Amino acid sequence: MANLILVRHGESQWNEKGLWTGLTDTGLTEKGKEEARFAGKKIKGLQIDFAYTSALLRAKQTWEEIKGVLGIDVPTFAAVALNERDYGIYTGKNKWEIKKEVGDEQFKNIRRGWDVAIEKGESLKDVYARVIPYYQTEILSKLESGKNVIVVAHGNSLRALVKYLEKISDKDVENLEIATGQVYAYKIDEQGKIISKEVR
Repeated sequence: MANLILVRHGESQWNEKGLWTGLTDTGLTEKGKEEARFAGKKIKGLQIDFAYTSALLRAKQTWEEIKGVLGIDVPTFAAVALNERDYGIYTGKNKWEIKKEVGDEQFKNIRRGWDVAIEKGESLKDVYARVIPYYQTEILSKLESGKNVIVVAHGNSLRALVKYLEKISDKDVENLEIATGQVYAYKIDEQGKIISKEVR
């Protein structure tokens, strides 16, 4: 049995401003660093053998803060496959201004829909298509061999992974929201199946 710990990065500088960040490489705010340290406190006592982050600064900084709380240093891998969704033409735009322009329903579709195309960007389905093969080839074998893994990434890359792990339908994933600094802690068996889940 192994631990799989998923952590969304703490608040970023663009999260604070209400801007769609996507692949823009912004760092954490002070609040974001605090959220990261709090996430570290939530997982104290869980052994970690390997860490995976996205290639973006806000995920790496979150992991650094967590490591500091836990007082550990483990093999760490940064992967583009775990990056946030590319928000295309919406990148850098204020979310709440766009909501006023397009209305509540379309706004939810843009933010949370499964297969909603964004010009010059990605859908959640596109994100899933890069996250899950990476999980299957790089992370799953470690869990199956009893090693404990933490993944520090983004709202949408983690939503894609949670959809896969929990077999959430295309429709129901629209309602899945992962807050900054939130922790999902799974117990995984030798076949890679979920035994239990805690949201911390």
